[in-house]
Amino acid sequence: MINLENYDEGDGNIGRMGRVKVHDHGIVNLIDVMGTDEDVEHAARISYGEGTRSVSKTRHLIRYLMRHRHTSPFEMCEVKFYIKLPIFVMRQLVRHRTANLNEYSGRYSIMSEDMYIPPDEYIQEQSTVNNQGRGAEIEYKGEVKFEFNRQYDNALQSYRNLLDNNVARELARTLLPVGNYTEVIWKIDLHNFLNFCKLRMDSHAQVEIQDYAKAMYELVKPYFPICCEAFEDYAINAKTFSAKEMAVIKDNLNGSWIMSKYGLSERESKEFLEKLRSTDEVTN
Repeated sequence: MINLENYDEGDGNIGRMGRVKVHDHGIVNLIDVMGTDEDVEHAARISYGEGTRSVSKTRHLIRYLMRHRHTSPFEMCEVKFYIKLPIFVMRQLVRHRTANLNEYSGRYSIMSEDMYIPPDEYIQEQSTVNNQGRGAEIEYKGEVKFEFNRQYDNALQSYRNLLDNNVARELARTLLPVGNYTEVIWKIDLHNFLNFCKLRMDSHAQVEIQDYAKAMYELVKPYFPICCEAFEDYAINAKTFSAKEMAVIKDNLNGSWIMSKYGLSERESKEFLEKLRSTDEVTN
């Protein structure tokens, strides 16, 4: 439920590097980027000086860094967002403690009256195999949405009543549900941003935070195309195998076809075969 076309609500919110509408009232707005793919390369080369000249191309070096988990060069770049999101999604965002953030203050200002109503396809039963997940779609979606709206309307009316009676804003806001929208400025370095995306774009994450993470990633990707290509190859679309699973893979592999069939470079093919051999040293 994200619209990856630039979105302009006309409210003057900061930033024009890219804006995406998420769900009913949500916004992801990329407001600042520090660095490029080349900055990651330059940060890596300073560690080795003349010794890295043989790795002549930016793409090759960045892929090497990503493949071998050399993370500090990626930490030299940063991205900053303005995000409007429900409080329950915000709670998942703040778990990534390597980010810096500043949130809209419900003590100082009146809270937004925007509330999250899930789209029909997100209204599902409790999963029978995952205590944290959803299962089959529910047929009585209208009744579910009616209950959402009823509870939201009651909470907002009570909130307004307390404010009208001069109850402190910091106290009145406690009546509002976690579906209430808040706003945040969120800044993070590129390495930890990609780690955030790996975790929150995963199919096991709650679908609402998946939508926000995907929107954020798609906004950042044009500014770091080589880093994101490597990230997708070595993190998003890569898998980790146990020692027993590796034994099965080795029993069914013949290294001669790796480069020609799957497009691995000579160095990548060599490293792959070394990984397979290294498991023998551990298990034998």
